[in-house]
Amino acid sequence: MKPSKLYSNRPAVFAPVEFKPELNVVLAEIRRPENRDLDTHNLGKTTLGRLIDFGFLAGRDAKFFLFKHLDRFEEFTFFLEIELLDGTYVTVRRSVAEASKISFKKHRTRHQDFSTLPDLEWDHVDVPFDRAKDLLDSLLDWRALKPWHYRKGLGYFLRSQEDFRDVFQLRKFANAHADWKPFLAHILGFDADLITRHYDKEDKLKEAEQKATTVRQELGGEIEDAGKIDGLLLLKRQEVQKKQNLLDAFDFRSQDKADTKQLVDQIDERIASLNQRRYSLTQNRKKVIASLEEDQILFDPEAASELFREVGVLFAGQIKRDFQQLIAFNKAITDERRGYLIEERAEIEAELKTVNAELNTLGKRRSDMLAFLSSTDSFAKYKHLSNELVTLRADIEGLERQREFVHRLQQLRSDIRSLTEEKTHLEALIEADVEAKNADEDSLFSRIRLFFNEIVEEVIDQKALLSVVVNQQGHLDFRAELLDDTGIATSADRGFSYKKLLCIAFDLAVLRAHLDDAFPRFAFHDGVLESLDDRKKVNLLEVIRRYSTLGLQSIITLIDSDLPPPDDDVPIFDPSEIVLLLHDEGDDGRLFRMRPW
Repeated sequence: MKPSKLYSNRPAVFAPVEFKPELNVVLAEIRRPENRDLDTHNLGKTTLGRLIDFGFLAGRDAKFFLFKHLDRFEEFTFFLEIELLDGTYVTVRRSVAEASKISFKKHRTRHQDFSTLPDLEWDHVDVPFDRAKDLLDSLLDWRALKPWHYRKGLGYFLRSQEDFRDVFQLRKFANAHADWKPFLAHILGFDADLITRHYDKEDKLKEAEQKATTVRQELGGEIEDAGKIDGLLLLKRQEVQKKQNLLDAFDFRSQDKADTKQLVDQIDERIASLNQRRYSLTQNRKKVIASLEEDQILFDPEAASELFREVGVLFAGQIKRDFQQLIAFNKAITDERRGYLIEERAEIEAELKTVNAELNTLGKRRSDMLAFLSSTDSFAKYKHLSNELVTLRADIEGLERQREFVHRLQQLRSDIRSLTEEKTHLEALIEADVEAKNADEDSLFSRIRLFFNEIVEEVIDQKALLSVVVNQQGHLDFRAELLDDTGIATSADRGFSYKKLLCIAFDLAVLRAHLDDAFPRFAFHDGVLESLDDRKKVNLLEVIRRYSTLGLQSIITLIDSDLPPPDDDVPIFDPSEIVLLLHDEGDDGRLFRMRPW
């Protein structure tokens, strides 16, 4: 439940750090005046948190300093001793050279040194990385986190400087909200299963919609009515059967009769109708073009004014203005009319293009049928009819494929409707759950938000509100805001120093609310006092000490220049609280007693 000791196989370079169950201070002293104005000092206070995370089996990252500078750390093996819920301990051994092979040993006494312990005396030796994480998960037994793995929320209790940018979304949660919002909702006391299912339904809905779009693209704007396709298939198959019977009988008289009837009743009639329509469209287009060319205003008020002056007639300025207003009015009407005419011309030209294309097709078909009827060669007719049969069968195959697409599209539309209904139902359940937990003063979330406000108010004498709302998409939005005297949210939380305070308050409030659960009971906060004024620093340290007495371990790092002035020459920290003292006077003052990297 708490880190107990961190050490290595090279104590002369990395000395053991023994943690206390309550407050642990990592203090960096800047003794050289030229270093006081620097933003970073590379002494190792931040690195300590990364090493603790390494001991908790953080994944291998090429940017992580141990692997980035492998030539300097390859020979190191680190040991993290962790206190468990039952008061026993487990030590995790992990080397840099073979970081994916982990060893474990359980023991009853704290602050042991197993750096020289032979492999035979370890409980588990060189366990593969994924199995090792599962094993450590079972040893830690943080049941209150289930069904999530112990590493899921570890970032809330190992806050680096980069994790103070947002109260809720940690640096490692840069990916989809579905990856972390259900977990956060869980530790705040909401029904995370509803949220997980909602994200799952949303993903399936998006997938179904994408598939439906793909199917529509495959159809290419063709028929999307399965009933119409089935009707066309029935007619095509009947026609195939008729032509096949003619071919089998080698008798083309009925085909000649059918073609003659079709030529007269359908094709010629359709061609005549289309020619008439083309003539009408052509005339209309001619009229529209003429109208567009005639829409001009030829009256010039300046010329009229000059003419009136020449004949000695007074042309008052007001009358001139009236003419100009009239022209402006007519121009507005003309512009609107031109818009309609241009739109009408485009429609006419589009229809003309369609009509011409159909006339070309019908003309070719008419020519082919006339050639067939006038032919006396039975073999030529047999060949012609065979070609038509091949075309018909190809049409049938195309229609059958199209029907498969349409049926698939219909099924997808049905799935989309079902998924949409299920998603909407889940959103209603999520809203009801959030409303109930907000209204219940004894809920876990209500206790967390009270502890959160209590911490912030004690530090800066200003109320703070932790809230969870359901947005328009049915997702949870988490908010942490400072309030003014009227209870209205202010923008003060946007500053980095106050943002960091809200992060610390959130972490401590969550830990306190879960004190009775199998849950982590430690928090590492890097640079805890930076940017706060002296009175607020004192208040925050008092809060951290008080929470330590409740059973929560705090590991805080700071630079001596961030310390508030002592009261009556009493040191801010008792020497027993300082577990690691760093300084800038040579390599011996660094976490790793070596030149900086």
